[in-house]
Amino acid sequence: MFSKYEFIFIRITRGFFSRIRIGFYILLGLKIGKKNRMEKARCRRLSQIEIGNYNAFTEGIMLWPEDKDYNGVRIKIGDKNYFNRNIMIDSCGHIDIGNRNMFGPDVYLTDSNHSYGMGVSPGNEMMQKGKIKIGDHCWIGAKAIILKDVILGDYCVVAAGAVVTKSFPAGSVIAGVPAKLLK
Repeated sequence: MFSKYEFIFIRITRGFFSRIRIGFYILLGLKIGKKNRMEKARCRRLSQIEIGNYNAFTEGIMLWPEDKDYNGVRIKIGDKNYFNRNIMIDSCGHIDIGNRNMFGPDVYLTDSNHSYGMGVSPGNEMMQKGKIKIGDHCWIGAKAIILKDVILGDYCVVAAGAVVTKSFPAGSVIAGVPAKLLK
């Protein structure tokens, strides 16, 4: 158990390094609001990422726009979201995350697929690009996967381990592989 002083020291140290990391990312083009916390993040193409206010990114976040020049925003994150450990947001098209959402550990979001089929080498073909939109007040469970062209309405709950391949309206509770409506 941590003593009061150990706890304070750990919080101050993590907060200090988070501010340095965010400051460095801003210098490289990240558009980010105020009072965000970012622990041990990996990001690329920072000018293609836009983050609102009061978000918490815990250890292992990866914000990963396609590694090509682009004059717009590929990853847009609203306000007051919580991202647990080891989240990957992989965007070749556009991923839009609303406000006040919670993401469990090991969640993966991708808005693209590789082309495949007989005589097709997936690494040599163009990506099939799409989009993902997550509304407000959603809860995405641990190890959930959200694939391209999915829109989740406000107040959706995605069960742990679900693979979401299609859109669901506001208030949906979904689970399974592929995810189906429970409620």
